[in-house]
Amino acid sequence: MLSPLLTLYIVGLLICTLGFYKFIYFISIGYGLSIFGMGVALLLMFPSRLTVGSICLCSLLIIYGLRLSFFLYAREQVKSYNDKMKSEYKKDSNKLPLPIKGSLWVSTALIYVGEVSPVLFRIQNSTSKTKADDLNAWIGIAIAVFGIIVEAISDHQKSVSKKKDASRFCSTGLYRWVRCPNYFGEITFWIGIFVSGVNHFHGIWQWTTAIFGLTCILFTMYSSTRSIEARHARIYGADPEFQEYSKKTPILIPLITLYSLGGVKNDVPQNSDSKK
Repeated sequence: MLSPLLTLYIVGLLICTLGFYKFIYFISIGYGLSIFGMGVALLLMFPSRLTVGSICLCSLLIIYGLRLSFFLYAREQVKSYNDKMKSEYKKDSNKLPLPIKGSLWVSTALIYVGEVSPVLFRIQNSTSKTKADDLNAWIGIAIAVFGIIVEAISDHQKSVSKKKDASRFCSTGLYRWVRCPNYFGEITFWIGIFVSGVNHFHGIWQWTTAIFGLTCILFTMYSSTRSIEARHARIYGADPEFQEYSKKTPILIPLITLYSLGGVKNDVPQNSDSKK
């Protein structure tokens, strides 16, 4: 019989084969659907161990994965977004050698298992249903719910803003408080998932797996924030309104006076005609 971790990994591998069709799907739609699939797998693997708390956690994984996948797919259908991606990423990543695609396929599925593992360990290691739904579970659920709501609202607000004016940066709604609220929501969601299971990790390997997953998503969000900061500086850097906005609005965490992660480069355009 396969171990639960290996089962989740196989689920991730199967779903992430989407990346061989379109390379970006390894870390976009394939990512969302992998989390969805693992949430479903957890419900199916442990029917007799499920509690209200564990069902809530699995449901959050399912909701998170489905929402993200549908959002990313819908965004792909927007012509202005596709034009922007083609202009900024001119290299056809689908022509990358098969070994590179294969290594990303194997590694991304492994990361996704690490992210989901706190929920697995909570379900797997709970000695009784009464002890399973402890304070850690509900604190983690509350944090994760907050994160998924923030991410969903900010994605929607940016989509609405871009429909009105695709050439302008978004500074409405949650973007008034932080420049990357979607990334903040993503980070908060996964911190909540980690917190929900932290008191049920047994042994060095479970701790390593869970910390590995959280570290990877935190590093990914940090790198993504640096990347978008540099891109916005290149596109909007000559716009006085954007300059004022970026000086007064935190880059990643609301109310924390951190306005840059060092992603801004020195090749900022000197006139607003460079906006895309």
